[in-house]
Amino acid sequence: MSKRKFAETLTNVVCIGDIDLGEFPLLLAPMEDVSDPPFRALCKEYGADMMYTEFISSEGLIRDAAKSVAKLDIFDYEKPIGIQIFGSEIESMRKAARISEAAGPDLIDINYGCPVKKVACRGAGAGILKDIPKMVSMTKEIVDTCSLPVTVKTRLGWDDDTKYIVEVAERLQDVGIKAISIHGRTRSQMYKGEADWSLIAAVKNNPRMTIPVFGNGDIDSPEKALTYKNKYGVDGIMIGRAAIGAPWFFRHVKNYFATGNAGNPPDLAERLKAVRTHLGHSIEWKGERLGIVEMRRHYANYFRGVPHFKEHRLALVTLDNPEAIKAKLVEIEDRFREHVFA
Repeated sequence: MSKRKFAETLTNVVCIGDIDLGEFPLLLAPMEDVSDPPFRALCKEYGADMMYTEFISSEGLIRDAAKSVAKLDIFDYEKPIGIQIFGSEIESMRKAARISEAAGPDLIDINYGCPVKKVACRGAGAGILKDIPKMVSMTKEIVDTCSLPVTVKTRLGWDDDTKYIVEVAERLQDVGIKAISIHGRTRSQMYKGEADWSLIAAVKNNPRMTIPVFGNGDIDSPEKALTYKNKYGVDGIMIGRAAIGAPWFFRHVKNYFATGNAGNPPDLAERLKAVRTHLGHSIEWKGERLGIVEMRRHYANYFRGVPHFKEHRLALVTLDNPEAIKAKLVEIEDRFREHVFA
């Protein structure tokens, strides 16, 4: 390879610190009650380039709360992976960052984007967007605490009158973050309306920005992923809701980027294989009882579009032992084997 060609190749590689994510990475968004190790295993298998844990309460970590500590579980096959933390107190966040770093992730991510009331109205998550100086100070303290790269996920602002994301991103870069993921809505929007990627592009096009800028929000098809990639010039895309019950979404996007054809939707056999794999990982990680219970939220998504499925879904969410669930999945395979997914 010529020196010129090699140099051109290098410019296409996206790195967070020393973490090489390849060209235009697809990131699995941190989602509460969704992006746990069983689900992440499937997303990794289907092509996610970078993943994050569910967001973890800093107060829970420093108090050794079982639910928070369990979310620190990460595995070698998931790497690269970031642990995401949230909180409103700077000292608690510093301590939580140290605890998280000891779990062996590739980076620490700070959640400045969660819009739910119980988080934001306590000054954590997107709540800190009402106090930008504190946001910057907290970030600096965490960066100074950690030896790993620190990244941030945030929103455009608190509301339409406070969309300061271009300035905020620059200030966070100045205190040392290595990448930023931006959801194209304000906290006031929650998940309503259309995500505004023009402001994400404004961050990316700011000549002072040198770190990767990832866009998030409303990427619900491979076609849209390519359109936004080309239109807004971000370094990668963070995918959230589109992957729920459809971890193969990452594969479809990559296929579309490479060939212009996303490929056929997975048939029933592949969906059943994913469900069985997911259930197996869930039981292995959480134990039989909790693994079965927490898997229940996923069935409707895996079988979305199957007609007259209600009675089977109700059975799946009430059965309480692995063998009965496996038998029901065999019954579903026999009953719907001719169904074609759109």
